[in-house]
Amino acid sequence: MAALRSRGQLIILCVVLIVCGVTAPRWWPRVSAWVEGTVHANRAAAASGHDHGHGDAHGDTHTAAVESLELTPQARLNLGLTDQYLRPVTLSTYRRSISVPALVVPRPGRTAIRVSTPLTGVVTHVHAVTGETVRPGTLLFEIRLTHEDLVNSQTDFLRTLGELEVENRELERLSSVAQDGIIPQRTVLERRYAKDKLEAVLNAQRQALRLHGLSDRQIQEIEQEKHLLRDLQITAPEVDRHDHPEELRLSTAPLEQVVLAPEPGEESSHEHLLVVEQLDVHKGQSVTAGGNLCQLADLSRLYIEGHAFEQDADVVSRAAQRGWPLTAVFPGEAGDEMVSGLKLAYVGSSVDPATRTLSFFVDLPNVELQDQTNDEGQRFVLWQYRPGQRLQLEVPVEEWADQIVLPVDAVIREGADWFVFQQNGRKFDRVPVHVRHRDQRFVVVANDGSIFEGDVIAMRSAHQMQMAIRNQSGGAVDPHAGHNH
Repeated sequence: MAALRSRGQLIILCVVLIVCGVTAPRWWPRVSAWVEGTVHANRAAAASGHDHGHGDAHGDTHTAAVESLELTPQARLNLGLTDQYLRPVTLSTYRRSISVPALVVPRPGRTAIRVSTPLTGVVTHVHAVTGETVRPGTLLFEIRLTHEDLVNSQTDFLRTLGELEVENRELERLSSVAQDGIIPQRTVLERRYAKDKLEAVLNAQRQALRLHGLSDRQIQEIEQEKHLLRDLQITAPEVDRHDHPEELRLSTAPLEQVVLAPEPGEESSHEHLLVVEQLDVHKGQSVTAGGNLCQLADLSRLYIEGHAFEQDADVVSRAAQRGWPLTAVFPGEAGDEMVSGLKLAYVGSSVDPATRTLSFFVDLPNVELQDQTNDEGQRFVLWQYRPGQRLQLEVPVEEWADQIVLPVDAVIREGADWFVFQQNGRKFDRVPVHVRHRDQRFVVVANDGSIFEGDVIAMRSAHQMQMAIRNQSGGAVDPHAGHNH
């Protein structure tokens, strides 16, 4: 039975071979092409996989090996890593902010000061020069008076002074005679009444001269010298502080004065500098009472007027309620200049119907950049901030305490990772960190132990240092690594 079964299988195999040989022209080309293509594909895949895996392993080995960068002193200077940009990490308060457009503006009623003449006359001397900086009390103009009412008032004042002197001498003579009983005491009493009347008239005339614009010093000069005032000297006025208790009042109602709080460290006797912005008269010109002579400007303190959109009005109001300081960002040739710690003065009470913005005002203390005096003794001061300058105001939205806040140039991004460069002797170690928040200028890094308070970090040039590490690792340099366009 086994022999018969083997013989049958052999017959079947022979039949299959005969059939395959007869039909080979039909199926053999297809099978041959399929086998050849499969072999070539497997070889190509194997070669590609080998090269890619080797390259990754090689690159990973080098990248993992190079995590530090050694910089020479010259390289540090080339990267701008001076002491200013190599600082230890500190914990600070970060305020997430929004940016709104703003403009430097004068303080209403304080910056611009108009100087006018109280009397009619002819300008005889112009001592002020446009652009000059003067102190309060500096002589600006001299005017020859031609005001008829003033001449008559001065004449009446001098006449009353003379009559009062005669009355005083007569009263002194009669008082000595009355003691001897030569004349009755009634005569002396009548002379005293006459003296009191003259003093009352003299006081009224003195007040009239004040209303004409003469100062107490000028009235006293007329009284002592016994001659009419012919020339009027106009000086730079004091900055209005509402501290004139002897100022003439025409009302008996009690006054509630406006309180002008001085800046921290500013004394009440602080001397303000006034800039002559505009001259309105020239020598020989006739001026009438109340006419403008010049315009002065007190630029020591200005306002920043911010324009917040309607949706940002609540942010501004919340910052005002919590007393958060604001930051001004001035554009400049060498980069943006930041002025932080500014105080919000007040918020407008209405929205501009044209621009749909809410105005708010921030105090801006000014800074003297240059102070020089020319050969003629004229002083010129250059101020850092001027009305009309455009800028951006950063208004805080929320506050995070005890955060690691670094400049945006101190952190570099590569893929999903963020890195900072920590100083370690002459080397800078690349340390991965977790970035919680990032804006245009700052990055908030999580205080999770990757870097600690007191670690010295490179506060700039992280992008250039990352490129140097990639070059040492043998990897291709991506010039846009860590930058968002």
